[in-house]
Amino acid sequence: MKLTIDSTAELLNGVDMPRLGLGVWRTQEGDEVERAVSSALNAGYRLIDTASMYGNEAGVGSAIRASGIARDKLFVTTKVWNNQQGYDSTLKAFEESNDKLGLDYVDLYLVHWPVKEKYKETYRALEELYDQGRVRAIGVSNFQAHHLEDLMGACRIKPMVNQIELHPLLTQKKLLMFCRKEGIQVQSWRPLMQGRLDVPAIAELASKYGKTPAQIILRWHLQQGVVTIPKSVNEARIRENADVFDFELAPEDMVLIDSLNEDRRFGADPDNFDF
Repeated sequence: MKLTIDSTAELLNGVDMPRLGLGVWRTQEGDEVERAVSSALNAGYRLIDTASMYGNEAGVGSAIRASGIARDKLFVTTKVWNNQQGYDSTLKAFEESNDKLGLDYVDLYLVHWPVKEKYKETYRALEELYDQGRVRAIGVSNFQAHHLEDLMGACRIKPMVNQIELHPLLTQKKLLMFCRKEGIQVQSWRPLMQGRLDVPAIAELASKYGKTPAQIILRWHLQQGVVTIPKSVNEARIRENADVFDFELAPEDMVLIDSLNEDRRFGADPDNFDF
């Protein structure tokens, strides 16, 4: 299948999710996030990923409305933060997020982290929002296989997405295989290792294909069926990150990148976090 910037992944419920999007973590509310989202939409991105914890949902919504792009052509994700988790508090958190976004609905709503003793009740609220048609799809973020098994033993609606840290130094093959088996779409955050791109093997591939290291890594994500949301506030970099559809990594080069795994996290461990 030839990938393009318009390529989508079909979720368990038939909803189509763009394969490439813009992440806006640590993007300042106001002009900065509005410029970043506007640049991404102008470059052909149709997926924007935010969260209540990011503090920039209002700017994301403002840029979306200003774009003039039909709402049904866009895919907007947000997430419930850890201190908002629980059934009633999650329903309240969603109303606050949706008010800030200023949209009629959210395309994907996620449980941001697997907070012990809370994520099942939190997810039950997501199921209620889904039943009401307030969200088109629901899922989780930073869930390990054992979290997913525990949740699926209690939920009515299987999570459609699991958004996790995934990159060449943290390939997450076992979790990726588990999610594929269950039909759960994997999405990667921090796909570019927070800019730590000085990996010799990646540099060699960049030279071989006439691409940047970032483009090689993003193409690796896309070719293994992972939705990815690189973050940038730089218009040129946003466009560069989208310029990954005119080449294809050879199978042996996919294997080479897979072999770089060090199980190295740049973010928190989902089994050991304190926020």
